[in-house]
Amino acid sequence: MSGMGPPEYNIGFSVENSVHTNPVYCAATVALAILAAGCGKPQARAVGGMPAVPVSVAVAAEEAVPVQIRAIGTVEPSSTVQIKSQVAGELLSAKFTEGRDVDKDELLFEIDARPYREALAQAEAAVAKDRAQLVQAQANLARDSAQSKSAEADAYRYEELAKEGVAPQMQATQQRAAADAARESTHADQATIESARASLESDQSAVARAKLDLGYCEIRSPVSGRTGNLLVHPGNLIKVNDVALVVINQVAPIFVSFGVPEDQLNVIKQRSVGEKLAVQASTDAEPNHIARGRLKVIDNAVDTNTGTIRLKAVFDNTDHKLWPGQFVNVLLMLDTQSNATVVPSEAVQDGQHGQFIFVVKADQTVEPRPVTVARTIGRKAVIAKGVAPGETVVTDGQLLLYPGAKIKPVPAGKVDNLAL
Repeated sequence: MSGMGPPEYNIGFSVENSVHTNPVYCAATVALAILAAGCGKPQARAVGGMPAVPVSVAVAAEEAVPVQIRAIGTVEPSSTVQIKSQVAGELLSAKFTEGRDVDKDELLFEIDARPYREALAQAEAAVAKDRAQLVQAQANLARDSAQSKSAEADAYRYEELAKEGVAPQMQATQQRAAADAARESTHADQATIESARASLESDQSAVARAKLDLGYCEIRSPVSGRTGNLLVHPGNLIKVNDVALVVINQVAPIFVSFGVPEDQLNVIKQRSVGEKLAVQASTDAEPNHIARGRLKVIDNAVDTNTGTIRLKAVFDNTDHKLWPGQFVNVLLMLDTQSNATVVPSEAVQDGQHGQFIFVVKADQTVEPRPVTVARTIGRKAVIAKGVAPGETVVTDGQLLLYPGAKIKPVPAGKVDNLAL
């Protein structure tokens, strides 16, 4: 190109009067100037004869895509139980391994049961004594009832004889007094029986309580779950309902709690009527392992500090991939949008006036077109406005493009090599 000077380009244009205020346009113009000024490269020439820019392209497709809400959630156990003792005594042994799963009703701890066996023996002895006293009182009642009947018959006979003048009135009076005394003795016997029965019931309750305390000497798991660290070791004396001996978290099923903007509340409530919305959760450490669950709880109030509503989803978690306290990426599935326009997310560029995409025209030139991105799903962008299905868009190599630039489609990954 000896003897030919590089073409001149006006790159100091006004913001108000030039359409090249977009930094992408400015960068493209500067790139053109640099390419045109490179006398050592045979392909450099005037703008009208610029070589085709190698780019990767893709065709905007029409697909059915899910309508999702993304959030960051926290994994929570479905239940947390602090194991405490209901009786006092020496902790003899722990029957589980720390950090391992336990089943419901599995034996966890043993407490010295000797004092409670003695208390049970004493209560059972008191019950036996009460039963004997009850039998004695019932026998006394039977005897006094017989005597009362005999005395009543004698009193009646002497009263009749006294009326006829055969027996003295004094003797009739004495017989009536004896009959009354015998009748009152039967009443006393009945009161004694009632007292014996009350004592028996009280001591039987004491036996039941002693058996209960004896049973509490073996502490069993109320739920199936994962044990934590042992908090009190064997050999220590423990009190009733004092410190926790171990904490058990139920992790299958497990909950994931997350917040969504309050403006999504109505659609969530509408979609959740009559069905359980699907929820997915994954961790940054294992993004490809997706746990699947169902929305279980919509909180009853919006957090006024954050403007979010708390939701809770339940997961079976049989593989124990979700762990209490973890932060997870949550996807709440609301619906499926049919006939959505989808392009690779790499096609969407950020400009001074918003997002845009380079669209390839029929003559293999490109034009920048502003777009509205509804949402991004994985490596796909759902376009609400700006690109129609079937149009070809640039996915790589946008840095050297400008309005009207000629392009040359190349396989993905080879743009950088061909652009040198």
